[in-house]
Amino acid sequence: MQSTRRLAIAAGLALTITACGGSDAAPAEPATSAPAASAAVASSPAGVVRVSPEAAASTISAPPDDLVILDVRTPEEFAEGHIDGAVMIDFYRDDFADELAKLDPDVPYVLYCRSGNRSGQTAALMEQLDFASVQDVDGGILAWQQAGLPLVAD
Repeated sequence: MQSTRRLAIAAGLALTITACGGSDAAPAEPATSAPAASAAVASSPAGVVRVSPEAAASTISAPPDDLVILDVRTPEEFAEGHIDGAVMIDFYRDDFADELAKLDPDVPYVLYCRSGNRSGQTAALMEQLDFASVQDVDGGILAWQQAGLPLVAD
């Protein structure tokens, strides 16, 4: 049953990427300037919330147990600069959905990409996979940098 579900989700993601072109040239929604005190901009029942870069930084600075910072950009983008401690799964990999499904859905995640497009699609997939706690950084790494938050480079 689990493999059938994962296969259906992988097929759905492949269709989404193909239909949307997978472009990260512009955010799916305009980035908003939310005050640091307003952590969640949008939420869903599965524990997936969109948060400001400042709210994500606050979570990272006082992390819950087992926090995973998940970067879904390309290896080249990751090498140019990423959030300290982040792990990367390239959104454009053919087996992206399978790799995502291997992650522990019960630990908390801070999720980001370049502008919020790929992470938004990933957040939707994580919601389908019943991830308990996902904070998707609104505006991606571009908004993170615009907020003056630190990055590390390889």
